[in-house]
Amino acid sequence: MLGGLLFFNFIRYPEITMDIDATREKALRELETADTEDSLAAWHGVYLGRKGEITMILRSLGEKSLNEKKDLGPKAQSLKRDLEAAYVRKEKNLKGAADAHRRIDLTMPGTRPEVGHCHPLMKTISDIRRIFGNMGFATVEGPELETETYNFDKLNFPKNHPARDMQDTLWVSAPKGLLMRTHTSPVQARYMEKNLPPFQIIVPGRVFRNEATDSSHEANFYQFEGLMVGTDVSLGNFKWIIGEFSRQFFEKDVDLRFRPSFFPFTEPSVEIDMRIGNGPWLEMMGGGMVHPNVFEAVGYDPKGVQGFAFGGGLDRWAMAKYGIPDVRLFYGNDARFLRQF
Repeated sequence: MLGGLLFFNFIRYPEITMDIDATREKALRELETADTEDSLAAWHGVYLGRKGEITMILRSLGEKSLNEKKDLGPKAQSLKRDLEAAYVRKEKNLKGAADAHRRIDLTMPGTRPEVGHCHPLMKTISDIRRIFGNMGFATVEGPELETETYNFDKLNFPKNHPARDMQDTLWVSAPKGLLMRTHTSPVQARYMEKNLPPFQIIVPGRVFRNEATDSSHEANFYQFEGLMVGTDVSLGNFKWIIGEFSRQFFEKDVDLRFRPSFFPFTEPSVEIDMRIGNGPWLEMMGGGMVHPNVFEAVGYDPKGVQGFAFGGGLDRWAMAKYGIPDVRLFYGNDARFLRQF
């Protein structure tokens, strides 16, 4: 009798273990396909209901030996816990999807995706191009990696001018004679070499200086340059154009004053200060009549043409217009700052 019992257990034990593993795989596979509350309820009845497969497996353990109960019982209980947990997760997912569907009001307008904002410096460049374009100025560009010839020589900078020193200029180690342009004025010389007057151009672009950074200075910043050349161009033309540009740029009347100054490429030269309302005077740009030596360097006859040139920090104009206290904000990529524009 004992031998017969042992032989019976040896035959049935692997079969029950196999049923538990097969039931787990089958139940989880079918649970994945339950995509409605009704199909989920049906699945629960088949496996976890009072007459479900898990209940039948647990009841069948009563017929097993003590050793089988010790081994198969925990496996059956683990199967039941796993399927119950899987059922709860599925129920929660279906309920969440249903709630989300019920919350959708098809009569409401859709939510617009957030779009990017025009950078204040790009907006300023666009305004400058538009205003000068309406006054007949063409926009031209030039290389940021420049030669010493165009950055200094053709603009009448003496060989010993301090602007050529390493303290101000970012020189390229090789090939010799190249540098990161320190102003947009080289484009004037390049343009005049290939074009005959009369003409009027503006040149917005990045420039580079080897200097310390603070709230009003950057090593990499933007300038805009202007040049008008003809046979009867005067400082009077220059003053009117700068005044009209300032009025349109700030969309209000501004006070301007012109102070005598010195630049290698203009003679006479002036500094241009601006005041809005009762605010302080701000130095905004420099300019003057193009120096005869510059005309000669580009192949013009200085006795037959004359013109004016001007240049200013584009960043400074943007700061004045938008009330920005620190130039470094333009280059920090802080979304909170950029969303304002």
